[in-house]
Amino acid sequence: MFERFTQSARDVVRESRLHARRLGHEQVRAEHLLLAVLSGDTQGGVVLRELGLQYDALEKEVGALGHADAAALQSLGVDLDAIRAQAEAAFGPDALRPRPATRRRGLLRRRRPAEERDHLPFTPGAKRALEQSLRQAIALKHREIRAEHVLLGLLATDGDPAAVVLAGLGVGPAAVRDCLTGRLSDAA
Repeated sequence: MFERFTQSARDVVRESRLHARRLGHEQVRAEHLLLAVLSGDTQGGVVLRELGLQYDALEKEVGALGHADAAALQSLGVDLDAIRAQAEAAFGPDALRPRPATRRRGLLRRRRPAEERDHLPFTPGAKRALEQSLRQAIALKHREIRAEHVLLGLLATDGDPAAVVLAGLGVGPAAVRDCLTGRLSDAA
């Protein structure tokens, strides 16, 4: 399937990993793919911005997704911020931050940071969105999968994670689908 991805679609996948890593998430979610589409210069990103989606608002919403466990612990009376402050007071700043692992490689045994070699896994929702992008391209009779197809795959149904986030931010997934499908049909 990935051999059908254009450079713009591959860029979305690569950028989604960077967004997930920057937000401190351990997996790439469908919402990270949405962030990558929005931050790009593709028709999908243009449509999202025209419909009023703000990058900062989406980033804040996606960043909060990774903190659901902290909220659950808070409801049990466990304050992670207090625990972090105590650990840093005892052991120094960033005491709880994992150190990047290095691995020897090649003839000269050079080391490179784990961030450069480790790929974050995709959640089932993100994988499903990428599979849906193929279906969207086929439905539009396109031979290749572009970033716009990835966006359509993210919003295949109103119950998809990215569609739920968009709706929560006041951007209707159906409006995005209609506008983008119209533009892709006109371009064909």
